[in-house]
Amino acid sequence: MTDSPYVDNRNDDDDLSVNRPGGSLRRRAEAIQVAHPFRVALLRFVGEHSQERAWRRGAEGEEEVGWQLRKLGENWKVLHSVPLGTGDTDIDHVVIGPSGVFTLNTKNHRGGRVTVTPRAIYVNGTYQPYVAKARTEGRRATARLSRACGFRVDAQPLIVIMASELRYKGDPEVVDVVGRKQVARWLLSQSTVLATDEVDAIYVVARRRSTWVS
Repeated sequence: MTDSPYVDNRNDDDDLSVNRPGGSLRRRAEAIQVAHPFRVALLRFVGEHSQERAWRRGAEGEEEVGWQLRKLGENWKVLHSVPLGTGDTDIDHVVIGPSGVFTLNTKNHRGGRVTVTPRAIYVNGTYQPYVAKARTEGRRATARLSRACGFRVDAQPLIVIMASELRYKGDPEVVDVVGRKQVARWLLSQSTVLATDEVDAIYVVARRRSTWVS
């Protein structure tokens, strides 16, 4: 068997298609809970913010968006918790379909107010660096997929918001922002840019861990 990017040479350790939505964040939250069960229980009881809570809520957001992405249908391929580089960074979801390749960054702000402007995103009036992070993910995914596939693969960054109130005052440049319940509909509404064989070829490469971490 050749090592062509179009041949599925994966093994279980290398296959990212087995990853669950929010899997990496869920594991980090559970590790803190195991190490400090009484502290975690106390902070939850008093409603105090903590790293365990942040990772747990992040995982819940990714799980919800993963469920929404199941609406895309069989012509689309979805990967979750995609590692990026050798550190702890990952991309929440990588979506590949007729409309192209998308890197999704999910933000769970249930109970909060999120405002999207052409320059930035604000949560309850406080600036958040989400746009810059999403752009970086898109650029890094573009570089890694293009190198591994042997042809140009453009990854479009998309921020998916969960919030009690989501206000739009303009879209940031390069990055699109949608609510979680609209994400599947938004993706399906984009223009077709990839044929079925192109989707399959990119997916074979994208599902390999080595594509992202080497």
